[in-house]
Amino acid sequence: MLRELLINKAKLLLILLLVGVLAAIRGFEDQLFYDPFSFYFKSDYLSKAFPDFDALHLLLSMGLRYWFNTAISLAIIFILFSDAALTKFAAVLYLFFFVILVIALFLLLRFSDAGNNFLLFNIRRFLIQPLLLLLFVPAFYYQKQKDKK
Repeated sequence: MLRELLINKAKLLLILLLVGVLAAIRGFEDQLFYDPFSFYFKSDYLSKAFPDFDALHLLLSMGLRYWFNTAISLAIIFILFSDAALTKFAAVLYLFFFVILVIALFLLLRFSDAGNNFLLFNIRRFLIQPLLLLLFVPAFYYQKQKDKK
């Protein structure tokens, strides 16, 4: 019983540390990543044209940030569920969503105008924030509980 309690405390501390790393990535995003849309979406973006940007630099920066968040999120999922198969499944989902989101982002930036900025805002949000973690953890928990019955 004591051993299980210590293991759970260690897991909790590790998860809190990883969530802190996610928060640090968010907190230092302006210093770590190239994203001219960060300032754009903080202003009155509904009436403004897209800012000037370097498309390759932007896609590489968003991709790097996505994979940082993904690595940390996969670690959290593995710690929470202690299931390598589930973590591999989550990794495949992250890869799938990355491909879809990057293609959508590229198409919007290349062939769209500022009229689709709300769609761009949401695609960008999924790429730069660990929102998939917030979707996957409850879904995997529900599935685990369902499998126990």
